[in-house]
Amino acid sequence: MAYDRNNVFARILRGEIPCSKVHEDEHTLAFKDINPQAPVHIVLIPKGEYVSADDFAATAGEAELAAFWRAVGRIAREQGIADSGYRILANHGAAAHQEVPHFHLHIFGGRDLGAMLPRR
Repeated sequence: MAYDRNNVFARILRGEIPCSKVHEDEHTLAFKDINPQAPVHIVLIPKGEYVSADDFAATAGEAELAAFWRAVGRIAREQGIADSGYRILANHGAAAHQEVPHFHLHIFGGRDLGAMLPRR
């Protein structure tokens, strides 16, 4: 899948759509989700053009990879959820219901998040 430069996260990165920013560095941007599913619900995106987690893992540079994962921990600490626990989630592809074709990670916390997937 080719990267769509008009996806909502690309537009946020260009400043065309506002966001409630909680973190930014050379390689990443994090902001509050507009439809939060937990008291803390942050979306973390790389600034590069990556369609999915697989694309990011395969093609991002070492500095981008390190900055991204360091941002997860920093955001959790700054949001006060590092000690109580938090969940990180990235959807990849249609079967996982990835809605925006720009790699992103959700950081959830601030309450008991329950089981990750329903048991069958």
